[in-house]
Amino acid sequence: MRKALIAAGVLFLSSIGAVHAAGPMGEKRGESSAIMDVNAAGETVGEIKDEDGNRRAILVSQGRPIEIGTLGGSESFANAINNAGVVTGAALTAQNAWHAYRYDESQGMRSLGTLGGNSSVGTAINDKGYIAGYADTEQGTFHAFVDNGIGMLDLGTFGGKNSYATAVNNNGMVVGAAQLPNGYRRAFLYKPGSGMIEIPGLGGRISVATAVNDNGIVVGSAETADHKWHAFIYDGKRVTDLGAMMVSGNSFATAINANGDIVGTLKLKDHDAPHTFIYKDGRMRIRAGGNSLYLTKRITDDGQIVGAWYTGHILKAGAVPTEVPEGAARWNPGDWMTFALLVSVLLWAVFKVFEHRRKGFEFRMFSFSF
Repeated sequence: MRKALIAAGVLFLSSIGAVHAAGPMGEKRGESSAIMDVNAAGETVGEIKDEDGNRRAILVSQGRPIEIGTLGGSESFANAINNAGVVTGAALTAQNAWHAYRYDESQGMRSLGTLGGNSSVGTAINDKGYIAGYADTEQGTFHAFVDNGIGMLDLGTFGGKNSYATAVNNNGMVVGAAQLPNGYRRAFLYKPGSGMIEIPGLGGRISVATAVNDNGIVVGSAETADHKWHAFIYDGKRVTDLGAMMVSGNSFATAINANGDIVGTLKLKDHDAPHTFIYKDGRMRIRAGGNSLYLTKRITDDGQIVGAWYTGHILKAGAVPTEVPEGAARWNPGDWMTFALLVSVLLWAVFKVFEHRRKGFEFRMFSFSF
């Protein structure tokens, strides 16, 4: 019933024209959007995807959406922004190859190149401007890299073919995943001057580290012995299984802030919508409904969680607070559509009542005149 109401609400909103003409990232009706990162000034970066699947990197600064362009090709996307407003991601070149880039408003977009192959992607940037990501090599593999503004450093692997970096902190520590000789990917932590070390797993074959804060605390996800995925936290000495604190399902940690607050996604069943989880002060909380995001990407130091909602057919950039007052409920786009539909029905009913009263009055006047 609720799905039918939402669908009817969508039709109603479409019929009145300009509702939702532009979304939070500047997207038009029918386009999807997602926030991938946010800095201390509240600037956000992400992407807009049109109905044909073409992607455009977006920076929102002081409420103004800026399309940051490409490297001569037709598409781009943004993954991260630092506190100086420098952005990284990937953009298509005129030769139709994806290249990692460094972007700021004064100098525009510049390619970082590759490790000898065709393509590269920037996934993270710290406040010193160091960019982490992965790039193709001459051998046809791809390796994690860190770029210090002068050139790319190949971080290598654990003896396998491929690796990729997902985050870099302000001390130059990089995390990600690298293949073993047997092909399985394992979470890594790279320290400048020390190289890459393997982060212990949770009994399974595969793991990946997804974020690291300036205290060197790492979060990620790992396969367990029973082939589930569990979020974890690694403090440099031991790994703590965060997934074991949840009732069931597969969990994936995506971000950690300076306070050590962790967010990520919990999927209870394969076909269920994901839930946002928050691990804070030793307590695990699972969000649902309008207090949860479909795509959970980052958590700011002041507790804002950014990513995207799923509106039924497209993603829409969104954010929710870490703390929700007791009894409070945040409406998601579907709730607003349902509300709009109910309001329209109420207005229609009121109009009909007045119309019937007016006609009745006119009938009585007509009868009296005879």
